[in-house]
Amino acid sequence: MSLTRRDFARSTAVTGAGVVLAGSVGALATAPQALAATDLDGAEDAHGHPGIGYGPLVPDPDGVLALPAGFSYRVVTYSGRTRLESGESTPSNHDGTAAFAGPRGAVLLVNNHELKGPRADWEHPVPLTEGLVYDPAAAGGCTVVEVRRDQVAEWVGIAGTSTNCAGGSTPWGTWLTCEETEDRAGQNGMTKDHGYVFEVDPADRRANRAPKPLKALGRYAHEAVVVDPKRGHLFLTEDASGPNGLFYRWSPPEGFHHGRGRLRTLADDAGVLQAFRCFDSGGRFVDDLSRATRTGTVYGVDWVDVPDRDARTVPVRKQFADGQVTRARKLEGMWWGDGGVYVVSSYAREESPVQHDGQVWFYDPRRRTLTLKVLLGTGGTLDGPDNITVSPYGGLVIAEDGEGAQHLFGATDSGRTYPIARNELNIGTEAAPEYSEFTGVTFSPDGRTLFANIQQPGIMLAITGPWKRQRRG
Repeated sequence: MSLTRRDFARSTAVTGAGVVLAGSVGALATAPQALAATDLDGAEDAHGHPGIGYGPLVPDPDGVLALPAGFSYRVVTYSGRTRLESGESTPSNHDGTAAFAGPRGAVLLVNNHELKGPRADWEHPVPLTEGLVYDPAAAGGCTVVEVRRDQVAEWVGIAGTSTNCAGGSTPWGTWLTCEETEDRAGQNGMTKDHGYVFEVDPADRRANRAPKPLKALGRYAHEAVVVDPKRGHLFLTEDASGPNGLFYRWSPPEGFHHGRGRLRTLADDAGVLQAFRCFDSGGRFVDDLSRATRTGTVYGVDWVDVPDRDARTVPVRKQFADGQVTRARKLEGMWWGDGGVYVVSSYAREESPVQHDGQVWFYDPRRRTLTLKVLLGTGGTLDGPDNITVSPYGGLVIAEDGEGAQHLFGATDSGRTYPIARNELNIGTEAAPEYSEFTGVTFSPDGRTLFANIQQPGIMLAITGPWKRQRRG
């Protein structure tokens, strides 16, 4: 059932401009220049209360990761240095990651490797493990990392996929890895069509044999996916431009029940794939999410059927005329929490109606509303939010993929930001330093360890320390 403009106007007239979620991330918002001095140093606020966060970042003598005092990190995998069980190098370009409870206290992590194009272009592609290969020409895929107190093991989860980006975990304990590409067979050396989602089971290696694309979820430049555990919907982001990408919802067919391996049983056209269409409280259509210039902005959401989800002749996002759907630049990471979906738009530039350095939205499936929680104005201290996770200590943890210094930063329920880590690994030169983005931010099941990746050269890190619940600010 669609949410009519009249219904939405009535609901906003009653509830006001914001959506209040008790005990949740709630009215998360941040302003330009949000990483202010008081946020950096953990100073007391005007009322003498302890500041948010964990204090200033301490430079790392090893030149890898600056952390607050009392925190430490451990290198879990390092492309070109650590090895898989089979003896090959850990693949490079770490991206989306999720953590699962493993046997006998272990943590299992599924780690995407964002490697685009033919294998010859990469020094450390994902090895073509027998039985786990989709397209032998493609360099990307996933590895599974098992972490115990003093031991680490790593093996291939899927190979022969391309540009594996953010992905997402499922309530039934598997990983959905997303291909951020639209390459077809014959393009860029590929022998099969790409732009699909695949399921990887970290706990059952046999379940990953003979990889099958989940064509029901569409073929486009997938970024991330989350599952609504109550309604069974899957939400998906598209990182694309010319025109800007879309936010999608897939509804399962009647009678379908989710579970391990169940998505692989679906027909290619199973369920309904739709793109979102937003309108403001006055019933006016919103063409692009960059139009929102104030946190607390709320849009109503309707869903429009995708004509050809496999994009046989026309890319999915180009199948809609102006005025049919809402678009956004760089729709990136997502995470399910607080009964809905947190979704990132990393930035908007000249291709968008209004420029910004990052947005985080919250989609409430019950109310069918989209609320702007975080807005980073251009020229601020932070820019380019990408991967995201909901913190067990309150608020969000966000991986930065912007210009200059790269951070992991937290955002409290009331909107203040604070640094958690800074990448100090210079992959450029002394004269022209360059620092790779952070990716794959996720907490261990017990909440004690924050895992995150430095994408290039490809390093997985485990961060521990005196985590604490953050004040609302």
